[in-house]
Amino acid sequence: MTIPGLMQETPLTIHSIFDRLQTIYADGRVISPERRMTYGEFAERVLKLCTALKEMGVQPGDRVGTFAFNSARHFELYYAVPLLGAVLHTINVRLFPEQIVYVTNHARDKIVFFDAEVTDRLAEVAPDLASVERFVRMGEGSDGGMSPVEDHDELVATSLPLSPSGLPEIDENAACGICYTSGTTGMPKGVLYSHRAQWLHAMAFCMADHMALTQFDRILPVVPLFHAVGWGLPYAAPFTGAELVFHGSDNSSETVARVIAEEEVTFAAAVPTIWKELLPLLDSGEVKLPTLKRLMVGGAATPRSLIEAYDRHGVNLIQVWGMTETSPLCCISKPRRHHDHLSYEEKLDIRAKTGTIFAGIEARICAPDGTELPWDGKQAGELEVRGPFIASAYYNDDSSDEKFHDGWLRTGDMAVMEPDGYFKIVDRAKDLVKSGGEWISSVDLENAILAHPDVRDAAVVGMPSKKWDERPVAVVVPMDGATPTLDSIKEFLNGKVAKWWLPDSVLIVDEIPKTSVGKIDKKRIRADLAGLELA
Repeated sequence: MTIPGLMQETPLTIHSIFDRLQTIYADGRVISPERRMTYGEFAERVLKLCTALKEMGVQPGDRVGTFAFNSARHFELYYAVPLLGAVLHTINVRLFPEQIVYVTNHARDKIVFFDAEVTDRLAEVAPDLASVERFVRMGEGSDGGMSPVEDHDELVATSLPLSPSGLPEIDENAACGICYTSGTTGMPKGVLYSHRAQWLHAMAFCMADHMALTQFDRILPVVPLFHAVGWGLPYAAPFTGAELVFHGSDNSSETVARVIAEEEVTFAAAVPTIWKELLPLLDSGEVKLPTLKRLMVGGAATPRSLIEAYDRHGVNLIQVWGMTETSPLCCISKPRRHHDHLSYEEKLDIRAKTGTIFAGIEARICAPDGTELPWDGKQAGELEVRGPFIASAYYNDDSSDEKFHDGWLRTGDMAVMEPDGYFKIVDRAKDLVKSGGEWISSVDLENAILAHPDVRDAAVVGMPSKKWDERPVAVVVPMDGATPTLDSIKEFLNGKVAKWWLPDSVLIVDEIPKTSVGKIDKKRIRADLAGLELA
């Protein structure tokens, strides 16, 4: 018979992270184009914003939307809204207009805060936002004909800080935020995060064996704050007192490099494309980033060649994996103690794998019939995960049963699991190329092509073949002044992949189409290539 432990049941909420940044780490800094301030000053602005939100009628459970890029103003809402027991909905500004209308109405946002620079995009759909009662502009600019519109800074300036007694007591299982998936198939799905899940995710994120954040880090989230809780950084960074730098909406290599250099950033996070585009500036010696020590990269598989390239500059590029449904990060790729004897090349191979699951999360791979497969490093199956910061269902969506079963989240990723817990995602289940009854990993083939010196970006899709069912086609963006060909790419790949993996066609393009969250849009590529049939 079990007996209950005699421990206090203090709720795990965003409030406790806020209290820590307000007191212990009050001297930490938040740096943004519109202002520079300490965490203590930031906390006072958050409490003033809480007062303003209450006066606008925001109640526990209400949804407050944001339509904005990376700034201190946006960051303030990550705390002000959940401190009131309300739910922060970060709307992806890159969604199509009909998707913006859908997610805003589906979440039933009461207020929408928006960046002045995206006023026109929001104003275009504003008449169709049925639940929105008012808008709040962040930054100077026009109202775009929307009404009523308040000014963020004016609300803060004219409000008194809400006293602690004015904040509601919040259950740790109450919702604190909602993000919608990118909607590559059908309309986006809502993932409703709890305070407990975000608190536990922040703690897991900061572990030494994970991202090892400390108060000595200064972090640049290049990843948008509107994308999957900003990869958890708005809560994980203050958890340890790490400082935050926001750079606005300009993700150009020149801007990213300038901000890292000027603000002495030690840690930055973005999708692989950002770090691929920054690399030529480092290689040429045009920029020097002496304080930068670690880059977190996710959203797509990281080429081994990219990890090696940043090693040459003394920067540790660390691959992470996750989904909107996993809060969002739940896997990291780092060598472990038993790899100490391996050569540099062998360790590179390990770092290029997807990695190992975060502490507190469980993972398994399953065959199409649901049978759990062994961790033998050979058999591929669909990766499934479960744990305290993994979604259990989509918000108000009848399709949840397709994605969640028996307490597990079906990720849609095909993976091979090794005996020591390392796994490698070989592809999205829908993106595997089936050629002559055998599977080709489009991800592995892409990474091999990306190592070609004449290739800046690449994507691989399967196209119909009369003889083989499907064959791989490579869509390639060349380096400036380069002209890669099918023959030169095949010659480069010789010995690096199986001969039957070699692409049947190479198409040169100016740009690889990407989704609203920066992933390769293979659905669009297939549509663009519709009608192409290989021998």
